[in-house]
Amino acid sequence: MAKVLNNKIVNDLKKIFSEELEKKVKLLLFKVDDESVCEYCNLTRDLLEELKEVDERVELEVYDFNTDKDVVEKYGIERVPAIVILDEDGKDYGVRFYGIPSGHEFSTLIDDIVTFSKGPVPSLSAETIEQLKKIDQKVKIQVFVTPTCPYCPRAVLTAHHFALVNENIVGEMIEANEFMDLSMKFGVSAVPHIVVNEEHSFVGALPEANYLNEVLKALK
Repeated sequence: MAKVLNNKIVNDLKKIFSEELEKKVKLLLFKVDDESVCEYCNLTRDLLEELKEVDERVELEVYDFNTDKDVVEKYGIERVPAIVILDEDGKDYGVRFYGIPSGHEFSTLIDDIVTFSKGPVPSLSAETIEQLKKIDQKVKIQVFVTPTCPYCPRAVLTAHHFALVNENIVGEMIEANEFMDLSMKFGVSAVPHIVVNEEHSFVGALPEANYLNEVLKALK
């Protein structure tokens, strides 16, 4: 079987992880084995297996979407492949990846792993954190991306860091080409395309304050 990560990437990751990782990080992968149902499930597993081998502080648990119903329900998994990131103690902060984190989104996954190993602590302004803490209703931020989009990681990471602040918030990366039904449902024609609570949407990797304002619009 061909390797997903080449030697240069592995060596770069070893350096990053040795310098940046502090605590263990748990990755949960939800998949099915039937490639006619999920084309990228097995490739996503291969990618995460190789990532786990880079540093022992990255742990991986794999679940079957069809048979591990209790775990699927616990984390509210809706489609596969899906990745959930937990901290060392197994706490869920609402950070999700739907679809393989390839291309530019691989860097998003690495950034998240480093962040989770350090707390996790959201990289946001004090003003943004104050506003996010006030949210007292469920918020789902879906960020539609493609692997070749250089602006998408910023939009995904913003959603993920919002989720770190408030347990009411879930931030999801959604690979637009893998989930065409969702892309069509929300009229995704350019990425990053962000949908909040399946009602309000906006396009572009907006600055943090503007991004927050768009999210708050969906709550009014």
